[in-house]
Amino acid sequence: MLEELPDASLCNRRPPWTGHTRAIHVPAHVGVTAISRARVCVGSHVVRVYDTTTAVAPSFSIELKDVGLEWRIKEPRVTAMEFRPTTLREEEGRYLWCGTKDGHLWELDVWTGVITDTKAIAHSAAVTHIFRCGQNMLTLDESGKILVFCGNTAGGSDEMAYMLSTSEGLNSPKVHRISDKQGFVKILKGQLWTSHGPGGIGGSANSHVHGASRGPTIRVYDLASAALGSQFTPMIPLPPDHVGAVTSGTVIISQPERVYLGHEGGNITIWETDSAGTWICVQTVKISASDVVSMEAVANRLWVGSRKGHVSAYDVETKPWTMTNQWQAHDEYPVLKIMLDHQSLDHGQLTVATVGRDEQLRLWDGLLGVDWIDAELLKREASFSTFRNLNVLICSWNIDAAKPESLAGTVENAAFLESVLHSVDAPDIIVFGFQELIDLESRKLTAKTVFLGKHKRGADGPLSDKVSRQYRLWHDRLVLAVRLAMPADSPYSVIHTENLVGLFTCIFVRNTMRSSMRDVSITKVKTGMGGRYGNKGAIVARFVIDDSSICFINCHLAAGQRSKQARNHDAAVILEEKSVFPSATDTEDWIAYVGGGDGSMVLDHEICFLNGDLNYRIDQRRENVIAHLAAGEIGHLLAHDQLLKERSNNPNFRLRHFKEAPITFAPTYKYDRRSSEYDTSEKRRIPAWCDRILYRSRDPNRVEVLHYKRHEANVSDHRPISAGFRVIIKAIDSEARAAVKAQVIEELHANQQGILLQIHDFYAKQLLV
Repeated sequence: MLEELPDASLCNRRPPWTGHTRAIHVPAHVGVTAISRARVCVGSHVVRVYDTTTAVAPSFSIELKDVGLEWRIKEPRVTAMEFRPTTLREEEGRYLWCGTKDGHLWELDVWTGVITDTKAIAHSAAVTHIFRCGQNMLTLDESGKILVFCGNTAGGSDEMAYMLSTSEGLNSPKVHRISDKQGFVKILKGQLWTSHGPGGIGGSANSHVHGASRGPTIRVYDLASAALGSQFTPMIPLPPDHVGAVTSGTVIISQPERVYLGHEGGNITIWETDSAGTWICVQTVKISASDVVSMEAVANRLWVGSRKGHVSAYDVETKPWTMTNQWQAHDEYPVLKIMLDHQSLDHGQLTVATVGRDEQLRLWDGLLGVDWIDAELLKREASFSTFRNLNVLICSWNIDAAKPESLAGTVENAAFLESVLHSVDAPDIIVFGFQELIDLESRKLTAKTVFLGKHKRGADGPLSDKVSRQYRLWHDRLVLAVRLAMPADSPYSVIHTENLVGLFTCIFVRNTMRSSMRDVSITKVKTGMGGRYGNKGAIVARFVIDDSSICFINCHLAAGQRSKQARNHDAAVILEEKSVFPSATDTEDWIAYVGGGDGSMVLDHEICFLNGDLNYRIDQRRENVIAHLAAGEIGHLLAHDQLLKERSNNPNFRLRHFKEAPITFAPTYKYDRRSSEYDTSEKRRIPAWCDRILYRSRDPNRVEVLHYKRHEANVSDHRPISAGFRVIIKAIDSEARAAVKAQVIEELHANQQGILLQIHDFYAKQLLV
């Protein structure tokens, strides 16, 4: 069964750094890595050992010519590495096995930099994988040959003996074979899982089983019998047809009976055994349109590496899954590998390493301690903060290129701005968000505006003058209206004004508030013609008041009754645009932002308001809509409103976690100008609530709706709307917060000890430690 995409609405994007923030170089395409007890080993033509607790420079560099083996190829290199187990727990992470391109195996003491053992030509082909499985070691080459080295005692001592050079007696490895050139190989739940595919590709005699399947071929081998020398016969689970090649696999602590496999194409399949012990796929979860490049279970989260350099952490216990964290780990390069340092548990931590195509290895806190601290501070915010109320007024209107002087002829037109400004008592912030200030239906004007994004403002001569004049007219009219409507002893100032072809935002604040504001910024995001054309998109403004960040988005989404997906895409582009604003330079300023953000993205802000011509329509025939409106049956029509349906039914909808006050007014689109008749032109468009005002707050209790209504100015084909809000903002006492944070950190350390013990027990059962 295909499940819905994970919910990423409350995702934290702060990188979970460890104390070691410097990257370690890994050679492109040929570099292999291993990590244990804070020692990172990087192998290629040279093996370098880094102690990440002391320095960035390698502790040792081992040239292959010094290993003492005869190389059969011109450019020998290490192709696989893994740490072997030891009898003495304090020596775990000391002895590293290395496999080479020409089949040699050798052992390195990473504490001293000394070669402790070798086994020449253990394999006749390049060694592709080395695994630890409890007290055993397993090596695999590209021809499919497997050697299983079983742990034992030598000479009656308790010291584990892994004598690679010994080929007789107890130390003689068991030999097995699987299909050659497997794309995926990993030990999961003490079994060897392999895959190539999609199905029908590979060197096995059993490949005909999946010959007609589009899914990958998967085989599972019993390592317990392999260690005893029994026949190596695989179990062949049947994957869903629609999933791509297997790229990764893992077992998560909260569901130890399950195996998770990551696939090309963005799917994760989940496997359980039936009563006969056969692995069956019980669920498929689509997490991305792109590939799952790498994946590893880290504590109670599933970490996934993407092609764009992101690492995402998922809570798989919720339905749909929740993306709790996502951060840029490797710029825009694929995250090739995610590795756990299982032995770091002995040092009171869980370290995770990722390797990217950017040739960097980075270390992360697998327990996401910063997240826990943030969550606890949020619970205790009242102990170090004071709060106050602000009144916010937002007016949104698609003015259809009307000029300010057209607001005449009827009482509703003449009194429109005054009516809006008096709809909230003493507003502290006033936001006007207009769309279509210029005629977007004009072919000549529309053709020229395509180039506004490519030239400096003013390069289009008369066109720019015409556009700018329209904005100036409305700006001046709004300034006058605010001055006339508001008390003279409580003046307002324009802190933001911006335009994007057709869009115009003008924000006023009470002068007495200016001293408590910072991080004031405004910008624009284009979505028309792939971001090159300014007729659709958004103007995004933000500021911080006291220690709360507020963002205002004025947008115009794709038009058309059937263009719902295009509207959804536009909304996603606006909300997910990177570096919309300058990031806060002082990390202490990040307390005003949420989700681990630094203020550079829209959803980093504690409170967001989104208004505009969102263009979502009513999925009904025109005559039905008109009939229900005539009967006053707005509720029936709202059940068919595209925006409300998307918010309720589409888990991937980026506006899903925005809220909207109940709609009690008639659709605002589309009217004949200067009339109360819905569109009587040849197109006879279906009435719709295209014009909307939405809001989102980290704490829903900090935004209260005062009103949500439409106004009856009729100079456009849209009716204007307004909404009033009472917003609670916070001011933080830095010293009090620091004291609470110190207490939280102490609690974190105590809390993590119990978690680390649980994790260690789990990894021991998985034969990983």
